[in-house]
Amino acid sequence: MAHQIDYKIQGDDMQLVEIELDPKEGVRAEVGTMLYMEEKVEMQTSTGGGLWKGFKRMLTGDSFFISSFMNNGTGKKHVAFGAPYPGKIVPLDLKRSGGKFLCQKDSFLCAAEGIDIDIAFTKRLGAGLFGGEGFILQRLSGDGLAFIHAGGTVIERTLKTGEELRVDTGCIVGFEEKVDYDIRFIGGFKNALFGGEGLFLAMLRGPGKIYLQSLPFSRLADRIQAATWKNREERGGIAGIGESALGGILGGDRKF
Repeated sequence: MAHQIDYKIQGDDMQLVEIELDPKEGVRAEVGTMLYMEEKVEMQTSTGGGLWKGFKRMLTGDSFFISSFMNNGTGKKHVAFGAPYPGKIVPLDLKRSGGKFLCQKDSFLCAAEGIDIDIAFTKRLGAGLFGGEGFILQRLSGDGLAFIHAGGTVIERTLKTGEELRVDTGCIVGFEEKVDYDIRFIGGFKNALFGGEGLFLAMLRGPGKIYLQSLPFSRLADRIQAATWKNREERGGIAGIGESALGGILGGDRKF
């Protein structure tokens, strides 16, 4: 049974998706993403399928719980979900993607009721040991609509059979399950010392559709943290100079 829903994506850099629910129709979403809901839409928070399902969600860095929104009225009602940081919301028709789609742990936003949300481990242990963000992915399964979020600009590409693309692991939003995914060592002492891009890249091999993002949240957070520390150091340096100068003046006064 298909789980199709009507929706409208609004905004430019800080987007939201407004979903229209028929009576007894529902949608599931990450906790804390709901922006507004109309009267007769009821929210319930659960683990999304038992304690083990909740614990597995925690492994991806997401909340233990997931929220469900059901239209218990007699007419059409609306509920909206906002993106967590600047970027684009991407609608996915899972039926066209073979019923399964893999996405980064922080990219899932919401999906039609009936879409299963689980975790998926990559095929090779090396991806987990060295790939950073690429080890644990979320698997969306079903035949309806789901929505994921990409930071910055979203790039959609369809890889041909055997076509390969090397990507920074954090820049991957998601891809169809039929796409082969691996982490490879790019090697070279200069890359390690001066490259700044890391020693490992994700290898995506077609066929299948992939989505990439120009501004991963992890990269944005790193830049903000670096800028914060730099500002603190600058303020500390100015304050230290001021204290030294003041101490010298006071010390000179005491000599006189």
